[in-house]
Amino acid sequence: MPHNIRFTLQYDGTDYHGWQFQPNVITIQEVVQETLRRVVGHPVQLVGAGRTDAGVHAWGQVANFHTGNPIPPEKLKKAMNALLPRAIRVLALDPVAPDFNSLGAAKSKTYRYFVFRRQEPSPWIFRYSWHLVCKLDVPAMTEAAQFLVGRHDFSAFRASDCNAKTSVRSLENFRIRIKENLLVFEVTAGGFLKYMVRNMVGTLIEVGKGRFRPEQVKTILESRDRKKAGPNIPARGLFLWRVDY
Repeated sequence: MPHNIRFTLQYDGTDYHGWQFQPNVITIQEVVQETLRRVVGHPVQLVGAGRTDAGVHAWGQVANFHTGNPIPPEKLKKAMNALLPRAIRVLALDPVAPDFNSLGAAKSKTYRYFVFRRQEPSPWIFRYSWHLVCKLDVPAMTEAAQFLVGRHDFSAFRASDCNAKTSVRSLENFRIRIKENLLVFEVTAGGFLKYMVRNMVGTLIEVGKGRFRPEQVKTILESRDRKKAGPNIPARGLFLWRVDY
C-alpha cells in the first residue's frame, strides 16, 4: 500500500520563481519533486500547503506526497538533504493518514514580514527583509491593522491577476512587533489572496509614514479598490512562517 509522507521544510526563495511549478522557470516544488524522484525511484506529485510567490521564503512550509517505496522517514530525510541545494532544507518528515492533504487539511497559515530599520543596510539579512529607514508610527500601524482582522472582502489588497474564486478571507490576527532593528508584521488567516500580505503591510507602512490615518484602512478595505491601498512591497521580506493543522 502506498505511504503518504508529510514533511516540513524551509527555503530561501530569492533565486526561485515561487513554490508552484511553472514552465520555463525554476520553482521550489520542481526542485523538491525532482529530488524525491531520485530518492524514491519514481515520479511523485507534491502537494504544498501554500503557494509562496517569487522571492518569498518559508520558515515552515508543509507538503506531502505518496510513495510505494518503504524507505524509513529518517533515511529519506537524510537522502533529500544530501541532494537538495543549500537554499532548501527538510526539517521533519513523518507518515500520515492516506487521505491527508497538506493544502486541504490546513486550518490556518501564518506569514511574517520583516522590515529592517537601521540606517545602514545589513549584509547578513538584506535578502530576508525590506530596508526602510524613515520614521514610522508603530502605534498608528497597530491600530490600523485591527481594522483588517475578521471576515472581509479583501479585493483592495489582492493582485490584479489573482485567480481565486472569492476575495473573502478571515484574518485571525494581525500583530506588529519590534525586535531591535527589525519591525515584524505577523498575520494569521485560513487563506490568503495573491500579494495580499505584502499589499496589507504596504498599506500599514503608509499609515506609519502619516500618509493614511488608521481609520482610513477600514475605508480602503470597504472600497474593494486596489488603487486606494498602499504599494505591493518587496517579496524578500516575506516568510510563510507556520502552517497549523
